[in-house]
Amino acid sequence: MAKFVYRLQNVLDVKYRLESLEKTAYAQAAARLAEEESKFQELLTRQNTYRAELKEASNGVLDIKHIQHLSDSMEVMKGLIQKQFLNVNIAQKNLEAARTRLNKAMQERKIYEKLKEKLLRILRQNWLTRKRKR
Repeated sequence: MAKFVYRLQNVLDVKYRLESLEKTAYAQAAARLAEEESKFQELLTRQNTYRAELKEASNGVLDIKHIQHLSDSMEVMKGLIQKQFLNVNIAQKNLEAARTRLNKAMQERKIYEKLKEKLLRILRQNWLTRKRKR
């Protein structure tokens, strides 16, 4: 049997490269989401710490300046948490978009692979048919 040369091999190679790029983009988006979620958890922990300190300061000897400082810190933390929550949502949307692009790239690659396999199978069948007729 003669050597099989797939005419669309260069297109298939490009599809492999695009899929590889999309995998990288997906991994970066997942890392970004993990980073944003970590920051969010850190802010929640800090808020809980301020809340505990505020409760403790309210129970003991009243230091109005310290209590006011902790109260202000709680308000600032609420704003930071809201901003970080938005960042987490954006990172989740970016991850989903990267997942969608990756799935599309994988489907396109699979289409060209199946075309190649189908063509090879047809060529083998033709070759076997010709060989039997001899």
